[in-house]
Amino acid sequence: MSLEALNERVQTELSYLAFGGADWVRPLERIEGHVYDVVIVGGGQSGLGVAFGLLRERVSNILIIDENPAGFEGPWDTYARMVTLRTPKHLSSIDLGIPSLTFRAWWEAQKGAEGWEELGKIPRGEWMNYLRWYREILGLPVLNRVKLKLIEPVEKGLHRLHVEGLSAPSGVLLARKVVLATGIQGGGEWHVPKMIAGNLPGQLYAHTSEAIDFGAQRGRRIAVLGGGASAFDNANHALTAGVAEAHVFVRRTELPSVNPIRQMEVSGMIERFHTLTDADKYAVIAHFFKYNQPPTTDTFERAAAWPGFRLHLGAPWLEVEARGEQAVVSTPKGRFTFDFLVISTGLVSEPGLRPELRLVEGHIARWSDRYTAPAGTANPLLDAHPYLSPGFELLSRDEEGEPLLHGLFVFNYSALASCGLSASAISGTRNAVPKLVTAVADQLFLDDRAAILDQYYAYDEAEFVFRPAAKPAKHS
Repeated sequence: MSLEALNERVQTELSYLAFGGADWVRPLERIEGHVYDVVIVGGGQSGLGVAFGLLRERVSNILIIDENPAGFEGPWDTYARMVTLRTPKHLSSIDLGIPSLTFRAWWEAQKGAEGWEELGKIPRGEWMNYLRWYREILGLPVLNRVKLKLIEPVEKGLHRLHVEGLSAPSGVLLARKVVLATGIQGGGEWHVPKMIAGNLPGQLYAHTSEAIDFGAQRGRRIAVLGGGASAFDNANHALTAGVAEAHVFVRRTELPSVNPIRQMEVSGMIERFHTLTDADKYAVIAHFFKYNQPPTTDTFERAAAWPGFRLHLGAPWLEVEARGEQAVVSTPKGRFTFDFLVISTGLVSEPGLRPELRLVEGHIARWSDRYTAPAGTANPLLDAHPYLSPGFELLSRDEEGEPLLHGLFVFNYSALASCGLSASAISGTRNAVPKLVTAVADQLFLDDRAAILDQYYAYDEAEFVFRPAAKPAKHS
């Protein structure tokens, strides 16, 4: 099958499902401008999947905004540096059960069935190409180069979104529902220890989430702080670019070997996480944080194969200082001098760190407001996560905040504690997107409940018209 044939198949399958039927949501009119039923912030894989899900529910007055240029949404062609995805290739995601929309269908249309069998893991760049195709074939309404600056509640069920960017039609968008599909960093910020940020000039270090010119480090010595998969991705990427030495520093004495996501993928944990008690949810994610995602065997071996690769276990950084144009790192294993530091220390999920939420974050319930974990399990990083409904809606810690937060949904990494693997992993999207879409559509329906019921009770269009049978003609 060619890609052209696949494109035709997609449209045929969607037509069988009556995709694109008439919208049922009542339009909301305001003098200030057009009111979208849903604005999705973020045009990466999560935002695209949510948009498709809403369209399947006949909610079509929607818009996706993304601050990046078209085709460069999400991490895949920006700061992600892995060679292949870590997710097993057979797991489906934002296809939402449509076979022709799967990555496999897209791949086989170009490489054939044999090409699929030969494929080990999905190349990172090909995953991004698949997302570009997905967006195009579905005709999803994405407005690129538009950045959300602030969410301003206008009234219950209406939000004024202050935006900027080259493609922003104006400085304001109006939306009944807002979905923050803002990726791994969208629930807080990337974390750089104060020991580094407070002691080094910016030109001596960068977080792995930033654009890094590794070519400028060619022939030099760099250090990578962190023991997760991203640390080894960046070490390999740097060595490939010509860095002479890449030293990876890990505080643990042994690299973790267990990836809890693999167990979640086969145990029902992803699909049924919402049925757990708060105590169970907290314990599960605390355990997840303990292991996080170790490097895959091929990722580690790829990095370790370079002559300039060095691994330092049991070597947390105790002190960092600038010395001329270099950085000196002190560890229990000694002092080291480097030309550049790469920081792979993850992120902090906390609504108060998000500038777009500054008008409402004081009302947002955190896990620390709803649950107190036992001493052996408690984790302040987890406590700071927003406490969400099973449908990903922000909940208020007080009565005053309820109308302000009504209609705000979080579909980024910070949903992990409340909703499990969802926007935080490709393997979670298949089950999470429908839950979010249902919650958004349900709320739109209930917001208009009175008017919809009035229309129902007043409906009087006749479907059956009684016509008396004609009397047979009399014969003489």
